[in-house]
Amino acid sequence: MHDTLALLELTDFPAIARKPLDTLQVNLGYKCNQRCLHCHVNAGPTRTEMMSADLIALIPEVLAARNIKTLDLTGGAPELHEQFRELVSAAVKQGVKLIDRCNLTILFEPNQEGLAEFLAENKVEIVASLPCYSLKNVDAQRGEGVFDKSIAGLKLLNSLGYGMPDSGLVLNLVYNPQGASLPPNQQALEADYRRELRAHFGIEFNNLFALANMPIKRFGSTLVSKGEFKPYMDLLKNNFSEENLASLMCRNLVSVDWQGNLYDCDFNQQLNIPVTNTTRHLRDLLHDDIANQDIAIADHCFACTAGQGSSCGGAL
Repeated sequence: MHDTLALLELTDFPAIARKPLDTLQVNLGYKCNQRCLHCHVNAGPTRTEMMSADLIALIPEVLAARNIKTLDLTGGAPELHEQFRELVSAAVKQGVKLIDRCNLTILFEPNQEGLAEFLAENKVEIVASLPCYSLKNVDAQRGEGVFDKSIAGLKLLNSLGYGMPDSGLVLNLVYNPQGASLPPNQQALEADYRRELRAHFGIEFNNLFALANMPIKRFGSTLVSKGEFKPYMDLLKNNFSEENLASLMCRNLVSVDWQGNLYDCDFNQQLNIPVTNTTRHLRDLLHDDIANQDIAIADHCFACTAGQGSSCGGAL
């Protein structure tokens, strides 16, 4: 795999600083039941990195110490961590909002029986990756058979109330372009998704998040191999929008890797670019605040500010 960090370190991206912290985004491990082309984590079935029990136990303490209102769980497939449900239950008891970044097919994996029902009982918000409403496009990006399983997963979640009016069970979908292009207009694309999924499968959802692909890890390496890295970076830079700077997710979110190290975002985590002050580990948040610290930047940050903008919550 081509390392893209050396191509990103020299940057003219504008300096930005943190606001008060309100979201703890935790990567529970890199193991996943899928191996997607656009994955910026390089997750897959053979990855073995998983967060320790001691760090899992530390998370609720940090949520309380910093009065953090949202716990955002990601991976890999975060549900594959054997303490996933234990952590969710503990955070829910604290009144924290839970987000599960779910690939949908995990709902049908061995030892995941009752997972969908557990998420519904705890009112966990689901952010589910569905890069297209077409079987051909999804399977090309995520693997053969993924589309059918994803549709089955969405139908299961709908049957439990997810995505339905007044249910309180939020189901958001995520779109990623298949190649080196910017996402289309999120509002228009959401209308297309809603129309097609409703007409062909009777599926409902709350919102669609259109995310730009990051020029790092598996996707970045593919760009280098195809000679598309520089053209893609030019596309991102030529579509830079200063208006998006105020709403970047790194302003009020901190990313935690499976070893407890802190990063300004999940993308910096994958590039091993740590937060820029002395606070480096999850345990430090028990007594240290990171508000107002400078955010570590590199050229990949242009992917979050290009066009309509891109964050874990969709267009900016």
